[in-house]
Amino acid sequence: MNQSVVIAPIGESLKEFLQETAYSKVLVIADQHTKKHCYPMVKPALPKHQLVVVVAGEENKNLSSCEKIWEAMTESELDRHALVINLGGGVIGDMGGFCAAVYKRGIDFIQVPTTLLSQVDASVGGKLGIDFQGFKNHIGVFNIPNRVLIDPVFLKTLPERELRSGFAEVVKHCLIADAVKWSQIRTVDFERQKWPDLIAHSVGIKKKVVEQDPTEKGLRKILNFGHTLGHAVETHFLGKSPTEKLFHGEAIAVGMIMESYLAFSLKMIDQALLTQVEEFIFSTYGKVDIRSEDVEPILALTRQDKKNKGKEIRFSLLNGAGSCAYDVVISTSQMRKAIDYYMA
Repeated sequence: MNQSVVIAPIGESLKEFLQETAYSKVLVIADQHTKKHCYPMVKPALPKHQLVVVVAGEENKNLSSCEKIWEAMTESELDRHALVINLGGGVIGDMGGFCAAVYKRGIDFIQVPTTLLSQVDASVGGKLGIDFQGFKNHIGVFNIPNRVLIDPVFLKTLPERELRSGFAEVVKHCLIADAVKWSQIRTVDFERQKWPDLIAHSVGIKKKVVEQDPTEKGLRKILNFGHTLGHAVETHFLGKSPTEKLFHGEAIAVGMIMESYLAFSLKMIDQALLTQVEEFIFSTYGKVDIRSEDVEPILALTRQDKKNKGKEIRFSLLNGAGSCAYDVVISTSQMRKAIDYYMA
């Protein structure tokens, strides 16, 4: 698997891609935000096309949104020589890619990620899918996009909270694969981070891992550091009031502290690294108010994690700075202690 990722001005990279293949039709998938802020930057480089707009937000990454997309594809009479362009963050990339991957058993699609989160993580690696019955990415496939076109200019359209959310995946990549970069980023204030450099760094790490293990049978699992408890926290708060809902990166930041504590309790990392992770994440994200009544529902959600085998809940945990182990079996009581540690 060799995924082609281009980091360049979007007008140039999109025109260049479209000149390579004669597509019968082009359909762009966006949400109301990317239609307003990003579509005008992309439209001049596009041939005649259809635009389908779905409602933004993780809570809309579901089958009913897919039906709307498939209806638009069908009404536009897209054949197997058509192209889908996913213009948006992780939700649009995951869902639009999934819709393209199964429509008529698969048509070409490209990702144009517009958030930091999707540029450094979601758009690379070919994971596509939707949430189902409250479980994140429960239905999906692996399918590599024909191209990923990344332009840091889109980051200027983002609210600061969205940018901060994406930064969590940058932090994760440094912690699991580059101790030197971890040392660098944790000494720089969030507002002064160099995004083009960090995007290229994260894409490089993720591509290298994914090319060695395309379908997550082994090494690719390290990319899930912070995600077992993080996804459970995210899913739990998704069902609460809109004011309590967490962005993906905010939940992963919570998960990274909890899972760093698990690594420390297993003597995989020392107290110094645990303190570094904790202090940096709390200073960047603050602390999420997790109450005692939230603990059991969060623990229950980990039983649906995709890394599990049988009844074993398996984690990817730091094995020192810049290194990560996977398939580490963790008990419910150990997870409970990790959540308690975060709450303390």
